[in-house]
Amino acid sequence: MLNQRLQQKLLQKLSPQQILLMKLLQIPSVGLEQRIKQEIEENPALEVDNDESPEYERDDQQEAGSDQDDYAESSLDEVSNKDNEFDLNDYINEDDVPSYKLQTNNYSNDDEHKEIPFASGITFHELLTQQLQQQYLSEKKFQIGQYIIGNIDDSGYLERAIEAIVDDLAFSQNIATKKEEVEEVLKIIQEFEPAGVGARDLKECLLIQLHRKATETPSEGISLAIQILSRSFMDFTKKHFQKITKKLDISDEKLKMGIDEILKLNPKPGNSLSETTRTNHYIIPDFNITNNGEKLELTLNSWNSPDLRVSNAFASMMNEIGSQKQSKKQKEALSFIKQKVDSAKWFIDAIKQRQHTLYDTMYAIMEYQHDYLMTGDDTKLKPMILKDIAEKVNLDISTISRVANSKYVQTPFGTLLLKSFFSESMQKDDGEEVSTREIKTILKEIISEEDKRKPFTDEYLMERLREKGYPIARRTVAKYREQLQIPVARLRKEME
Repeated sequence: MLNQRLQQKLLQKLSPQQILLMKLLQIPSVGLEQRIKQEIEENPALEVDNDESPEYERDDQQEAGSDQDDYAESSLDEVSNKDNEFDLNDYINEDDVPSYKLQTNNYSNDDEHKEIPFASGITFHELLTQQLQQQYLSEKKFQIGQYIIGNIDDSGYLERAIEAIVDDLAFSQNIATKKEEVEEVLKIIQEFEPAGVGARDLKECLLIQLHRKATETPSEGISLAIQILSRSFMDFTKKHFQKITKKLDISDEKLKMGIDEILKLNPKPGNSLSETTRTNHYIIPDFNITNNGEKLELTLNSWNSPDLRVSNAFASMMNEIGSQKQSKKQKEALSFIKQKVDSAKWFIDAIKQRQHTLYDTMYAIMEYQHDYLMTGDDTKLKPMILKDIAEKVNLDISTISRVANSKYVQTPFGTLLLKSFFSESMQKDDGEEVSTREIKTILKEIISEEDKRKPFTDEYLMERLREKGYPIARRTVAKYREQLQIPVARLRKEME
């Protein structure tokens, strides 16, 4: 039996505007420009403000998001009525100057014309394909070779097993082949430049390079290196040097001779390709901090955040349709226009609120880490967690996390990831609270001073840190060492 009753529930829901703001906060400055372009393409009511009229000037960061609704509504009221249909002349500016009138040539016939050369090259896979084309292969083997090259990663290693390639060729390329035939083509590719390409693991990669060296310039060191890798590869990777000398029945001097040859090899042959053929990735900071004497100054990098406004054309259409008796189609058109105008207003608000939130958060971090940013000394970095900044700017911890994610700040000491300012705290013997990053810095300095022939163990590192007043356990030392990407003592050992 159905019953009716009153029930109260406390729910927390995010509005579309809040969701939009949260998404924009996560985007770094590099991706913001593309996000704005995408919104302009999807929403015809949104456009870049290129006018110099005061009503569209960018508000100060402290007033961001406070008066956007008033601005949008006033712009809708002030525009004059136009025709219902667009005219081609609406898209043409009579003041535009033809491009040929803006061109000039200030060089005389006697001037020497110098051009700036640009480096160009082919990609790693194109280089392999070119070498494959120079081989005398049947059409079937050439297709197999192309597929193998397509499965070689940027480091030069073959990512898929031979059996999997045989299946792939049968199902996707309709090429029936056998494991032996694929291995035959792979052997041909392994003779290509750079040496070691097409290997299936590190051992095979190094041996390919050594066998080629042995053919071109044979020596005792190369022969010893081949023996070490062929018979004691696992002991070599774990630096069990005594096991290798005993197993191969060689002296320490000969072992060192062979290892010296191995260290000359390239473990990632694909990376040996000229840097001119690779894409460079640059970091564009979201914030800039400058040291002006005794005061730090913060600026927000907003070069790719243009001024936005609601389209005049949409505002005009909204006023015109709303001022007359409406048919069913006109009501649908008005609903569509209003939806787009509201969406444009929300986006403009969200962009301004984003700038405001970023600035406030970074300013709070700058004040909190003032001593560190003045000196660049890691020991001056205070312990700081997301909650500390959230309380200073009166925002939620999740919001601070979104701001700190994938954002960079340019400081007098380099461009740093915002997340690097956050660290847990630890109490020293004297009761002082220090950052775990300070401990990692000291740990790194201790390891850098060790004798590589007898590297420090984690137990010894723990004792050294305790002598300096940092009471941490051995497992904590191991955790910090792994975070610094420093291997264990045995793998840091070097031969005399």
